[in-house]
Amino acid sequence: MNSIVIHWFRQDLRLNGNPAFAAAIESGAPVLPLYILDEASPLKWGMGGASRWWLHHSLGALDADLRARGTKLFLVKGAAREVLPRLAHEGRAQAITFTRCYEQSARTLENELAETFRENSVAFRRFGGNLLFEPEHFANLEGRPYKVFTPFYKAALANMNHSKSSKRAPSRVLAADVAGSAALKDWHLLPAKPDWAQGFHDNWTPGEAGAQQCLNDFLDEAVQDYPAMRDRPDRKGTSRLSPHLHFGEISPSMCWQQTEHWLERHHHRGSNGAQAFLRQVMWREFSAHLLHHFPSLPDAPLRPEFANFPWARNEPHLRAWQKGETGYPIVDAGMRELWRTGWMHNRVRMIVASFLIKHLLIHWREGEAWFWDTLVDADLANNAASWQWVAGSGADAAPFFRIFNPVLQGEKFDPDGDYVRAWIPELGALPDKFLHKPWAAPEDVLRAAQVTLGKTYPKPIVDHALARKRALEAFQQLRA
Repeated sequence: MNSIVIHWFRQDLRLNGNPAFAAAIESGAPVLPLYILDEASPLKWGMGGASRWWLHHSLGALDADLRARGTKLFLVKGAAREVLPRLAHEGRAQAITFTRCYEQSARTLENELAETFRENSVAFRRFGGNLLFEPEHFANLEGRPYKVFTPFYKAALANMNHSKSSKRAPSRVLAADVAGSAALKDWHLLPAKPDWAQGFHDNWTPGEAGAQQCLNDFLDEAVQDYPAMRDRPDRKGTSRLSPHLHFGEISPSMCWQQTEHWLERHHHRGSNGAQAFLRQVMWREFSAHLLHHFPSLPDAPLRPEFANFPWARNEPHLRAWQKGETGYPIVDAGMRELWRTGWMHNRVRMIVASFLIKHLLIHWREGEAWFWDTLVDADLANNAASWQWVAGSGADAAPFFRIFNPVLQGEKFDPDGDYVRAWIPELGALPDKFLHKPWAAPEDVLRAAQVTLGKTYPKPIVDHALARKRALEAFQQLRA
């Protein structure tokens, strides 16, 4: 039996623009495309329910892409630190290629496996590919990691390698003859009945082809208006690439290059929108760098003084927030969109996060955990960095005393009420004037709209002015 090369798929579920997979092909040996569902290792941040739904469909799409090239995806459930050495031994592997990850647990696993394969004389080849820059690539003038975005962004642009190529996958892959793959359906990644992910199917196409189509649609339809529309949840103004990027169905390098090519083809029309979009790609990069350099980011405040913040414990308020029953329409619309589709518009994410942290004084880790389970784009770096940003405890964070007024936010970013009406149909007949503050509507207006506060739609669980005052007092207590 010929020796093989194993390509270990992780968060790089694509064939094109995948340096590690390309290296496996270029070896000339038969290739075993492998995915390991590792639920045996002790991981605090095990995959949430929405992510498992996406993974199922993404793996199915990857397998179909591989079968079109004469091979298939080999599936194994178990601890990677045990599965990889066993398969390498059984297949007489000469090498293993893989794309690195940046979470502390993943880095520890990579180091352990590197030592194992060094002892067994198997090449264990680690590649980048899921970031524009590896976190070790550059530091600030003091030699330390960046903690402020703008200097990071400028340094990144100065270091950008515009000649970086994205290799296309070959039309045929020499298959390794290895038996024993699991069946994807037997992993039970999809929800049991009742299917809470029913609404996901109408909103997403997981897989490399779906990722590419998502980027194409954004560049063709939305990028020119991106600066004006990106904060409007009632419009299709954002790329919605985040889950595709998280699972590595498309790389940030490919997004960057294709956006620049689009600008060239369109003679730089829409350049403001394209640059604003690429800046958001770089925010993702910044979050990943923070997680690499500060591994405690998902669990502890980056600014240590916030460790003593007087958080409240209020289970009824937490449940009301999770279910979209706070009585504030823009907040509730966002939480219901999240439950139904596995996604929430970025502006609304900031609004609902601010409400949980500052109106309810509930710890940001509670929101982080809920998003981790319910978002199809749940990404440890993005999720942690974003929640800490809103809480004021993270890098380059918004100050804690900046407290969003959910009524004004709704009126500004959903001025026609289309977003709220889409997710809270029981308020659909309210006039625009009262849609974002139904408690202010006169009784006759509520009756005409068939709204009974406390029955058909909840009354506000907190008063904005009182909640704001309480939050500022808590912040002053922290500073004392």
